[in-house]
Amino acid sequence: MTESHQRTAIVTGAARGIGAAVAARLARDGFAVAVVDLDESACAGAVKAIESAGGRALAVGADVSDADQVEAAVARIAGELGPPTVLVNNAGITRDSLLFKMTDADWDAVIAVHLRGSFLMTRAAQKHMTEAKWGRIVNLSSTSALGNRGQVNYSAAKAGLQGFTKTLAIELGKFGVTANAIAPGFIETDMTAATAERLGVSFEDFKKAAAAQIPVARTGTPEDIAATASFFVSDEASFVSGQVVYVAGGPQD
Repeated sequence: MTESHQRTAIVTGAARGIGAAVAARLARDGFAVAVVDLDESACAGAVKAIESAGGRALAVGADVSDADQVEAAVARIAGELGPPTVLVNNAGITRDSLLFKMTDADWDAVIAVHLRGSFLMTRAAQKHMTEAKWGRIVNLSSTSALGNRGQVNYSAAKAGLQGFTKTLAIELGKFGVTANAIAPGFIETDMTAATAERLGVSFEDFKKAAAAQIPVARTGTPEDIAATASFFVSDEASFVSGQVVYVAGGPQD
């Protein structure tokens, strides 16, 4: 793609981990990429990595659960990089606790970032996609959508994103816009490292124990998720919409 015809992608929660890997992969695929995270300065590393590899990227600070910030961010991206026709809703947080100990704030914060954030970002970006008669939306779900002890808030949010994805596919398909979800299993990120620390085990031991339960006998990497996102946003994936793909090293129920 020449710069004047280059498509623009937005990746939220892209300062590190899965988001940064997806942003780097999409830049390699030829997209100009808006690296969105809560703290704009935290995006510098991801942007620098993309630019040093010859890509175009823009760091954007925004709280995805804040409607005004989302509208401003998408308008800025459209003005500086071009109208965004790819959106990867990856921003997420955890506030794990068993139900009887979970606070209202723990519930509200997780639902706000995952569900409200994905809704606000998609609502703001979809007009650029429908005008272009081409668009790709990828939402990050999780194997936790199937239930996971201590994550009633996160599980509910990730399951909600699957219904959100399917409805987007129905509503936006006639405009040439597809919507799909990726549900990662155990991926090596700061988030899973924090879980190991909270459980009082080393990350290496935590990964080994997880790998022993996974049919392909290894844990996943952010690049595994990025590869799946790369397919979903491609022209070749135009007949794939409303799907949830579990990238988890084995079958999920």
